[in-house]
Amino acid sequence: MLFPVYTNRSDPFALMRSMLRDFDRSFRPLASPSAFPPVNIWQGAEAVAITAELPGVEPADIEITVKEDVLTLSGERKAPEVPEGARWHRNERVFGKFSRAIRLPFAAGEDQIEARFTDGVLRIVVGRPEKDKPRKIEIKAA
Repeated sequence: MLFPVYTNRSDPFALMRSMLRDFDRSFRPLASPSAFPPVNIWQGAEAVAITAELPGVEPADIEITVKEDVLTLSGERKAPEVPEGARWHRNERVFGKFSRAIRLPFAAGEDQIEARFTDGVLRIVVGRPEKDKPRKIEIKAA
C-alpha cells in the first residue's frame, strides 16, 4: 500500500492527528536538523554533569564558557581534506562552527567546572556552590 489508511470514524480528529504525525516523521530531518553536538545532562546533589559527543573535533577547537547559569559549548569541526577532483558520493556529516548554550540549575563559577575529553566525548562536571546545595533541617523537640 502506498499511502496509509486513516480510518477511525469515532474520533473526527484522528485522521488529522495521524496525518500530522506521519508528516512530522517524514519531514523532521528537513524541517529541523538536530542540534550539534548532541548532549546528555544529569544533575545530582553535588553537581551537574554534561557529556557531549564531538567526534572529529580536536580539544584545541573547543571552547567552554560560563556566565552565571549558562554554560556555552562552542567550537569548530573541520571538514576533511578531499583530493582535488574527488567527487562526494555521500556527505551526511556536519562540519563548521557550532555553539550550544545550556542553562544550568544554578549559577556556577569557573573554579567549579572541570572538563575532560576522551575518545571524542567531552565530559563537563559543574560543581554546585555550597549556598545552593540542599540542606537537611533538623526538627527540634518542643
